[in-house]
Amino acid sequence: MLEPSLVIAGPDSLQAIATLFDPLPDVVFSARDLGGRFIAISQGWLVRHALQHKRQVLGRTVAELLPQQASHLSRYDHCLLREGRPLLNRLETTRYPDGSAGWCLSHKQPIRDDGGQLIGLASISRDLTELSRSGLLDSRFAQCVDHIQRHFSRRLTLDELCAIAGLSPSQLERRMRKLFRMSASEFIRQTRMEAASHAICHTPAALADIAVACGFCDQSALTRHCRQRLGLSPRQLRQRERLA
Repeated sequence: MLEPSLVIAGPDSLQAIATLFDPLPDVVFSARDLGGRFIAISQGWLVRHALQHKRQVLGRTVAELLPQQASHLSRYDHCLLREGRPLLNRLETTRYPDGSAGWCLSHKQPIRDDGGQLIGLASISRDLTELSRSGLLDSRFAQCVDHIQRHFSRRLTLDELCAIAGLSPSQLERRMRKLFRMSASEFIRQTRMEAASHAICHTPAALADIAVACGFCDQSALTRHCRQRLGLSPRQLRQRERLA
């Protein structure tokens, strides 16, 4: 289970994290404070935006550097801060280092200092170059993945997902396994379990209510999946979080 927030001792920690990704051309890392100013970026971020030095970016906002993307990024940032849980496995369009268009898989999560105070947002993405060039990723498939992530709390059928993706069941399953290493139904269960884990650990809601809100048929189903994925019951998971 991914921690809901990235906890750091100070800005230098973020710079150190960004430096770790500098040798990886297919990975882009960035961190921004609550005012939207960049406080850390990897070398990959510079290459994507045709810049030479990190000093050209640090301290500046998305609106200043990427005005065409500002409103889109702001919408997701507000959602992340409001809900307080990571945004995982988002399929997004990107520009590769050679200038060609393609897709990436991105993750975002809040940043907190060691006192628990929210101080910003971290984002990391990985290029999906091979899948993009093979034609396995497109906007309709991305809409299908987004549909699962938005509507996991209700029953989702394979026919429904295939209609959104414009694919046959076998084609959809092939793409899901290529990208996520799991079937569509497994991805749905994983998405539900991620949301449930966050609610268990960070809200006082009753376990039965969490189960229904996250798309499980009842508390027993939630308990079964929690044990399978995390090796703990929901009650044990909540107790462990309280003792941490």
